[in-house]
Amino acid sequence: MTQRFSFSQLVGFALLTNLTQTAFATAMIALNLWVNPSLAGDPFRTSEPHQIGDQTEAAFKAIFQQGNYSAAERYLQQALSKEPNEPLAYAMKASLAYGNKDWAKLDTYSQKTLETGQKLISSDPLRGNLYTAVGHFLEGAVILTREGTVNGVPQAFGRLRQVYEYLDKAEAISANDPELNLIKGYMDLLLAVNLPFASPDQAIGRLEQNAAPGYLVERGIALAYRDLKRYSQALEYVNRAIKTTSDNPEIYYLKAQILKELGQKEKSQQLIQEAIANFDKALTKKSQLPSDLVKQIESERKNAVSLKNPG
Repeated sequence: MTQRFSFSQLVGFALLTNLTQTAFATAMIALNLWVNPSLAGDPFRTSEPHQIGDQTEAAFKAIFQQGNYSAAERYLQQALSKEPNEPLAYAMKASLAYGNKDWAKLDTYSQKTLETGQKLISSDPLRGNLYTAVGHFLEGAVILTREGTVNGVPQAFGRLRQVYEYLDKAEAISANDPELNLIKGYMDLLLAVNLPFASPDQAIGRLEQNAAPGYLVERGIALAYRDLKRYSQALEYVNRAIKTTSDNPEIYYLKAQILKELGQKEKSQQLIQEAIANFDKALTKKSQLPSDLVKQIESERKNAVSLKNPG
């Protein structure tokens, strides 16, 4: 049975672009992708693939392997035309809309995620129930965005009950499914990071054992360790993720954040300098990142520079 917790603490995951966000952001889901028509664009499963779609796959590859948001937008437009029954494409569009503060599109694509998820249940019960849950999750985020925390929470909790109703249905079909466990794993980590009675190590273990793709598992664990202030472990996992997503500027941004915090903790100018170098590496590809994210990276780099030889 899925664990219950505050909807407000889950919103960050569903609004994924940076896993950040999460991304999901984080969204919410992402993948290590290789173009292989025999797998029907399925980035999660090496056996018994599901029909997801090549354009949806390419969009996720653009974001999560390459950190190229403009390319992802192009692929997603093709996905909506060629793969109109794939809820993952609409979920990603919703997440990008949130990152761009386009609330009208967030509302539209959240609804489409829910609708296509519900339609998919008859042909693919596992993914249909999973994305029906995601659709309700995004709809809850729309409510909180529109109504605010105080007024929106009662309605959002109604959505939260439906989220877990459908997650439980998906889990009953295949408890070890990697796509399901990636989404649930990020939720578990968010819970563990934000609530003192939750176990981050247990959440990390579940994510490592059953979720996929591996590089996104490693990235999520690095984010969790960063937020838990366990910086040496965060650095270990972000370095693992870099091995398979070395073209993605966001992974260097994450490494820079970890190095900066570790440098402050250990009073190490060398680590601060390494952090600045990783901020710079992320910014070499700023043209493919959202403008607000670029501004955030530049701001954090400036802060790191101020820590170098202070006084």
